[in-house]
Amino acid sequence: MADTADNTGHDGGTGPEVPEDLARCAMVVEHAIDHLKQEKFPPLAVASALLGGALGVLARSMDRDTVLRILESAAASVRSGDVHASVHADTETGPGN
Repeated sequence: MADTADNTGHDGGTGPEVPEDLARCAMVVEHAIDHLKQEKFPPLAVASALLGGALGVLARSMDRDTVLRILESAAASVRSGDVHASVHADTETGPGN
């Protein structure tokens, strides 16, 4: 089976290793997003559906306080600029660049 670094776009060794199940889930989600973009769905609709689905998974698998901690961590990443920085880094190092 392929190395998880190959599945996640990491060059292996520069960051923490991503578990194989997480890398595979991320790959499936990225393919779904690409498909929806090709079908010309608005980004807000795609993001809202993904976020709603993710919240449903979290709500079914953990308690409210844990879900809130995850959301607070995500909000902190947006506030600090980490989310946008990682998106910009991905577009600069993505395929064809």
